Amino acid sequence: MTPAQFLTRVRKREIPPLCLFLGPEGWNRRRCREALVAALGEPERFDASQTPLAAIVDDARAMSLFASERFLFVSSAEAALPRTSRAAAASDTDDDDASDGAPAAADSGPLEGYAKDPTPGVTIVFESSRWDFEGDDKARTDRVRKFYSAIPEVIEFRRFSLDDARMETDRIAKAANVRLDPAAAEALVEALAGDVARIAVEIEKLSLYGKPVTAEDLPNLVPDARQSTIFALVNALGRRDRARSLDALDALVREGEYLPLALTFLATQFRMALAAKESNLRSAAQVQGHFSKSGIPMWGSRAEQVAQTAAKFSKEQLERGLGLIFEADRDLRSARPDDRTVVENFVVKLCA
Repeated sequence: MTPAQFLTRVRKREIPPLCLFLGPEGWNRRRCREALVAALGEPERFDASQTPLAAIVDDARAMSLFASERFLFVSSAEAALPRTSRAAAASDTDDDDASDGAPAAADSGPLEGYAKDPTPGVTIVFESSRWDFEGDDKARTDRVRKFYSAIPEVIEFRRFSLDDARMETDRIAKAANVRLDPAAAEALVEALAGDVARIAVEIEKLSLYGKPVTAEDLPNLVPDARQSTIFALVNALGRRDRARSLDALDALVREGEYLPLALTFLATQFRMALAAKESNLRSAAQVQGHFSKSGIPMWGSRAEQVAQTAAKFSKEQLERGLGLIFEADRDLRSARPDDRTVVENFVVKLCA
């Protein structure tokens, strides 16, 4: 079940007696949890790493003298797996081994019995948010799903794709009455790696700004939006504006940017701009279409950045810039380099 489907059911008061929240994505999980609280009231909280599964089920069986409905929320649900399963699920040396002090769990028998005859008026939500659905985590998540197979309603909290995160960002900004320039919204999504929970926090802060937020405003308002600052550096370099280029570099240093990574972004920007120049691409739409056909997905704002960079530099200047980036990268790899001095020398040479 998707979070949207679950929210629809909660609004209709069609709340299942047993649910498993599975997956690491925090924004939709928070929305689903808040919807349950609005419908059922504050939950009685349990931690499966501290309380045995059998004890949680026994508590759910107990009738309340004061409430007709009870809501039990069980975090760290993966900790209820038998220790051998948890050791297999966390084969790397993390805190999930047999010495973690969690209560032993022989099997999911108590839960299977409860699922066949749940207590009327009681809702139990088990939450396992530690592992993802892909890569090395997939087998671990599958073990959790198998252990809780008695629970028929599994809500999967999968990470947003960048495109989905972009659409959700617009929705959150509209709800918060924040006017985000499209380029600023896309830069925010990319800077925060599509983490909608973090994006929502930043938009809440931006609601205090009181003005429309542009891509130029973003680096000053959102500390993690460093890509915008890097592009500001590209723009200043394109104008041969040494002072603004050094100011942008200073902002990157103050933000704690890893300068070799910033140099890598510049190299990518220059290579794309050179490819656009050689292909005689004159607009952002042409740039986006060209790279998309080549198998390189590109947002409109990024295509605009590449088109602007191609317009600011001649073919010879882009080639020279790539040569200077190569030299700076080589110097950064030398013994005990001063990263800032190396990149400042690159800026001065390119603006000469």
